[in-house]
Amino acid sequence: MSQNEAEVIIAGHICLDIIPTIYDKQSGMDAYLVPGKLVDIGPAVISTGGAVSNTGIALHRLGSRVKLMGKIGNDIFGEAILMILRQHGASLIDGMIVSPDEHSSYSIVISPPHIDRTFLHSTGANDTYSAGDLRPEQLKGARLFHFGYPPLMRRMYEDEGNELALLLKKVKESGLTVSLDLAKPDPKSDAGRANWRAIFSKVLPYVDVFMPSFEEILYMLHREHYDQLLQEAPSGDLLPFASGTLLSEISGDLLEMGAAIVVLKLGEHGLYVRTTSNHSRLLAMGLCAPAQEHFRNWTNSELLTSCYKVDVAGTTGAGDCTIAGFLLGLMRGVTLEDSLHTAVGVGACNVEQTDATSGIPDGSVVWSRISGGWAKREMKLNLHNWTLNEQGLWNGPHHKS
Repeated sequence: MSQNEAEVIIAGHICLDIIPTIYDKQSGMDAYLVPGKLVDIGPAVISTGGAVSNTGIALHRLGSRVKLMGKIGNDIFGEAILMILRQHGASLIDGMIVSPDEHSSYSIVISPPHIDRTFLHSTGANDTYSAGDLRPEQLKGARLFHFGYPPLMRRMYEDEGNELALLLKKVKESGLTVSLDLAKPDPKSDAGRANWRAIFSKVLPYVDVFMPSFEEILYMLHREHYDQLLQEAPSGDLLPFASGTLLSEISGDLLEMGAAIVVLKLGEHGLYVRTTSNHSRLLAMGLCAPAQEHFRNWTNSELLTSCYKVDVAGTTGAGDCTIAGFLLGLMRGVTLEDSLHTAVGVGACNVEQTDATSGIPDGSVVWSRISGGWAKREMKLNLHNWTLNEQGLWNGPHHKS
């Protein structure tokens, strides 16, 4: 591979976030949305959002050679997205898809002081992203293809995921390793009512590393259980219910559907991973299959790590950056344990800053902090029958002896 070719392609959802500065002068969200009323606000923060931007820029900052493959319109918002991405690296945008017939996705983030944010979101060109947008020559030189947020992309979940399966099948046939991330859809939207179990059954045979959050996958696979837990959690925070037993049940379903590695994001509680016991499936992971010297290490494992201790400034993009850390470890051919440490290490760097990616340093800095004895938070989840190993990770009941 030439020095200029990308080793990883980050594709999927991208948007422009417009975040007006709102002063602490009003009482309640209703005070801002009165017909005919003029509300004095400050400068707007303009940034890119979505998996393509967050995971892609994080991997770029970590030291990977990255190509971004989001879809935008040929409009002012699209030009702004390209300008912001170009500031991080001119070559990042080489794979961006510009459609003259679509408008670019954008969000207006209304975030008054001391009140939960409200998002006004237009999905735009993300809705028409299709397998036809990917040309085989765009994959040349790459080893890994990561796709993010299909629940926010209409063509990807319509017809029980036919288009998403076609897209990822095309990538797998080119020999690349495929990873997939989700986003939780609005329960009242078409995506929220989609048959996600059927979609995963069709798509996961082409997915090597599946990386949803606990709440996303619980909603999509076990809606009744999700709704039941929601009744027991007035705050809406379901993460404390992520017991070792439930994590094993969910990951087992996903491995049976075809994934080789299942990674479940647990927010402030850490990161869970379970890998297949099928040697042939691991070998079929493509160009980022585990290195030969670590192959047994990646086989038939179940591990959980807590997060590193940091002062949290903000959590925007934390999940996307944690994914970037795990994928970095996979691409660098390290052990499963080191990939887990790297993932939560990058996630910890992210939350030290308020935005999505400015806290991410070069990968060597992350590894230096880890090897220097960076302390982790106490594990608070119910892990009955799990054991703490010498590397500070929890071994699950399906972890090989």
